[in-house]
Amino acid sequence: MGKLSLMVDKTIQMPPSIVKESIDFITSMWGQITPSVSIICGSGWGEIVQAFPSTRSLNYSDIPGIGDTTVEGHAGKLILTDFDGIQVLIFQGRRHLYEGVSWDLIRFPILLSYELNSKTVLLTNAAGGISSDFKVGDIMVLNDHINFMNENPLIGSVVHPDIPRFPDQTKIYDPKLINNILKIGSDQEITIRKGIYLALSGPAFETPAEIQAFAKLGADAVGMSTVPEAMVANALGMRVVALSCISNLAAGISKHSLSHKDVEEASKKALPHMKALVLSFITSVEKNH
Repeated sequence: MGKLSLMVDKTIQMPPSIVKESIDFITSMWGQITPSVSIICGSGWGEIVQAFPSTRSLNYSDIPGIGDTTVEGHAGKLILTDFDGIQVLIFQGRRHLYEGVSWDLIRFPILLSYELNSKTVLLTNAAGGISSDFKVGDIMVLNDHINFMNENPLIGSVVHPDIPRFPDQTKIYDPKLINNILKIGSDQEITIRKGIYLALSGPAFETPAEIQAFAKLGADAVGMSTVPEAMVANALGMRVVALSCISNLAAGISKHSLSHKDVEEASKKALPHMKALVLSFITSVEKNH
């Protein structure tokens, strides 16, 4: 008797028509939308929607192609808001590789944003701090990443006709957007760290030995998301910027065992800065487009 396989074939892609079906559904509910900026909220970041005075929402489970979230702290709602005359699409939660889902569900928010003509994407996450300079509650803007997921969201047939077979990744994270974030931090007296994010598949936290190895490779923070969306958005020619909330110090650095509760506590601490940063960023994108 053969072994039962629980592996998901991540190279099998949903038909492109699903994106159109999703847009048709969204349009039927909201009318034509033209978001300039799309935001994907990682763990602890979903509460930033409270900063917007007026929002409309749809459940992921009702939208073709997205699929409901399974992780605590990921609400599974698509939010539309107008802020300072700028239309913003907010994905309140994401899908992760460790959930055992196909790449389609992880890539989908980026593909949907692209087809809705969103030019800029802000990715957010909770991460473990590796750099000795980091404290819990700090915010880091990514200037590069290391993909240790042992997977690649671009494997298989070309995901979208606008994506080249071999995308350049020299500057995945837009230098101008990084500078925007750093300037906002300086103007508002919010300390923004800059660093390299290392992505693993998860869901287990890392061992102290792994963290020591990652530090030697130059990683400043470690997490289980963001890199796939950044790679796809960059390959499509979108402007990408990403923020990490340092939810804990990584294994071997932290003085206590790690848990998902760390994310909740750190995000509550950092939430006022997260809200202020995102609102100012949206305005700065339009001014410097």
